Amino acid sequence: MPINHLLLALAVVFVWGTNFVVIRWGLDGLPPFLFATLRFTFSALPWLLFIPRPTAPWRKLAAFGVLLGVGQFGLLFLAMRSSISPGLASLVVQVQVFFTIGLSLLLMGERVRGFQIVGLLLALAGLGVIALNLDAAVVTWLGLGLVLSAAFFWAGANLVVKSLGPVNMLHFMVWSSVFAVPPLLAISWFIEGPALMQSAVTNATPLVWASVLWQALGNTLFGYGVWNWLLARHPAATVAPLALLVPVFGMGASALSLGESLPGWKLGAAALVLSGLAVIILWPRLRARLGTA
Repeated sequence: MPINHLLLALAVVFVWGTNFVVIRWGLDGLPPFLFATLRFTFSALPWLLFIPRPTAPWRKLAAFGVLLGVGQFGLLFLAMRSSISPGLASLVVQVQVFFTIGLSLLLMGERVRGFQIVGLLLALAGLGVIALNLDAAVVTWLGLGLVLSAAFFWAGANLVVKSLGPVNMLHFMVWSSVFAVPPLLAISWFIEGPALMQSAVTNATPLVWASVLWQALGNTLFGYGVWNWLLARHPAATVAPLALLVPVFGMGASALSLGESLPGWKLGAAALVLSGLAVIILWPRLRARLGTA
């Protein structure tokens, strides 16, 4: 990979990792479902006015938008409001890799492989370490459950993408975002209430609005657009391993910006989960190299 492409990939991973701190800033001024509503509103508008609709069925645009918007980010924002720290959230949500594998086995008939079982066991051990160290100031059972649920819905969104075939993912992200807005707005209206919604928008600080725009422009359009541009030009085995740095940046940014502590148990849990992810992502590439050596 040329150095300029590597730097682009690292920029995306940095944005995705540090985004968990940005989410925390946004949640200081906006209730979670309203925050998610605004995020996907600005991911769609005004871009869909001049970005053509992707070559994907409407049902898949809708399914992806709802799974990603309501399922992943709605639940993630709800958890991060008060039930899990940003650093741990950036780590736990990566379990989506294993949910994606599991759903592929059940729905697409893919075969489980030994290295995937090893990776899953390592990640489960890491989650076990987190469960043994529950602390209301860092993570609760509710927070852990909500983020794991968000990871499951992210995996569902991944399966929608796997079923698409060749498609411009930037166009797909813009148009699918439209379908996330109505259900998120309805949930916000009925759960958070119109009075809180109006008050939150009226009193939102520049930092809160910057957090919303960063979600829409930085995390969604720049992040997914550049990442898929790189995947179109390099083997997935070259690009995908860099995603292992997302929780590294997430936990580091949370420690530096928000003062989140990094005790030994948290670092141990991160090492186990990341080791499991590394086995899943890197083992096929290593085996291929050994086979051709």
